[in-house]
Amino acid sequence: MTAEPGLTVTHRRYVPHAHAHYGGSLVDGAYSLGLFGDVATELCVRADGDEGLFAGYSDVEFLAPLRAGDVVEATATLTRVGTRSRGVRFEARVVCRAAPERGPSAADVLDPPIVITRATGTVVVPAAQ
Repeated sequence: MTAEPGLTVTHRRYVPHAHAHYGGSLVDGAYSLGLFGDVATELCVRADGDEGLFAGYSDVEFLAPLRAGDVVEATATLTRVGTRSRGVRFEARVVCRAAPERGPSAADVLDPPIVITRATGTVVVPAAQ
């Protein structure tokens, strides 16, 4: 396995109503960060054959709300390859959103998706053997 900048991994997940913590069915911003941890893990496995460890974020932007009933997509892209560290760019987008005004199970596909969170961070993997 060779870690190469540009490698991208994407996960999608339905956001259950149990995760709404605030009025208007809003979900806390940490939910996106949890998704980023999951997608970074797969990125490390694909790039280095190891789950790696998340070292930290250098930048996080919360751009729009995440709501219960959304389908959210989280993407991690490898941007930098060091000896043991890897730079990663993250983006979370809402690709489907509930439309309760039309009915209890109504929803819409969003085209274009709504970018809700962007971040950059660093993961660390074991030294190559």
